Amino acid sequence: MISVSIVNVTSYTGVELLRLLAQHPQFVVTSVTARSAVGKRLDEVFPQLRALEHLPDGTRAAVNPAIVLTEVPEKTDLAFVCLPHAAAAESVLKLLERGTKVVDLSADFRLRNVAIYEEWYKHTHPAPSLLETAVYGLCERYRTRIAEASLIANPGCYATASILALIPALAAGIISPDVIIDAKSGISGAGRSLSLTYHYAEANEDVSAYGLGGHRHLPEITQELEAAAAAGGHPVKSALRVTFIPHLMPMTRGILATCYGDLKQHTTSAEVRSLYAEYYADEPFVHVVDTPPHTKWTYGSNACFIHPLVDARTNRLVVISCLDNLVKGAA
Repeated sequence: MISVSIVNVTSYTGVELLRLLAQHPQFVVTSVTARSAVGKRLDEVFPQLRALEHLPDGTRAAVNPAIVLTEVPEKTDLAFVCLPHAAAAESVLKLLERGTKVVDLSADFRLRNVAIYEEWYKHTHPAPSLLETAVYGLCERYRTRIAEASLIANPGCYATASILALIPALAAGIISPDVIIDAKSGISGAGRSLSLTYHYAEANEDVSAYGLGGHRHLPEITQELEAAAAAGGHPVKSALRVTFIPHLMPMTRGILATCYGDLKQHTTSAEVRSLYAEYYADEPFVHVVDTPPHTKWTYGSNACFIHPLVDARTNRLVVISCLDNLVKGAA
């Protein structure tokens, strides 16, 4: 059994991790932290976790609902860090120093270029040398490296949906290096911190675009799409041009991204779908489907549904991708 600690378990991703780990045969959660709830039992903070004490098959869950929250994690084999950027990096450094492998759910180790990180996150990175060794945790691209890594940088939610939608096309070199991503997210993507924008009366029955001056997932998307194009033998000669516009939707969870790219030559929807099906043939979490997917299809699962097609009138590739931003989107 692999012992696990969760740093900042009171986040949305933290409690989702508990749900997933409780049913995993190879992990046992032995330490959970949250400064705002130190000294409380886990089932005091999340009463719903009492249902995890015994799984439907009669076995005991790998999470003890009576475990007490602490401020500092105990020594474990693996730690998930669910802190905001900047704060996460400090915690990651301490965990790595004592030999714990880390999955960081923040953005602190996703970008390989420290200057780009500091430009987008307005923070001096405390451990720039680790950017070279951290592995971007998208299993469809880096599965072998993830298995060997000491530090895994969890991909962003918008980034995961967008990258999975576009890498087969860019790796095959069938579209020009100028893409548009129109994406929608549920409100849980903003986390549990209070903000007027996310109050029920503000968000319900409303759709709004944001991050028009540039969203922080944009450099992450660009970095990984350029890497995929190069890996496929079709490197982008100049910088990839990505227009990325996110929208807030009045739903709890889910992301749907509609991505556009100009095809370099005449291609049919059937040919594109065959390309995508072949690219993801050995990927159990990616499903290439014949109809436009819904976010509800992914609720609570690690699935990403992808529907590629060609707009014959404009000779443009259109790819619709959706996932649950708290599972596949939090990887």
